[in-house]
Amino acid sequence: MVPDKPGDLPDLERRRDDLYRQLGQVGDFRRGSLNEVRRKCGKPNCACAQQPGHPGHGPQYNLTRSENGRTVARHLRPGPELDKIRREVAEYERFRDLVGQVTEVSEAICEARPAAPPGAAGDDGSPSPPGGEKRGSGTRSRRRRPPR
Repeated sequence: MVPDKPGDLPDLERRRDDLYRQLGQVGDFRRGSLNEVRRKCGKPNCACAQQPGHPGHGPQYNLTRSENGRTVARHLRPGPELDKIRREVAEYERFRDLVGQVTEVSEAICEARPAAPPGAAGDDGSPSPPGGEKRGSGTRSRRRRPPR
């Protein structure tokens, strides 16, 4: 999303402001993936074992996510809790998409914004220190002796 002409910078900044506004409207969310699983029970007399093509028992729902490098699964029952978690996971996907868009627009703004010439004023209007070094107080504080 690199701009084609200098007039694109205000458009990009408006787009970024709009994305920030949308981010402010994101509701409750949770990380993870919601999976629907069907399984066969393994009992020889069950329909899932006797009928070819039988989908198995279920559906069962699992919320999986990574915590400290490990995958954690939470089993869910159909009903209000599942519906709530389904909405929260969808809201997380919306959040991730918006953050990705903000990142792309911000990078385009960085590319479109002209570089300041060397020695130009900083954000606060003061000139930059020579060599890009920080300015200090010049004197060091003295170490005090501990009380006796």
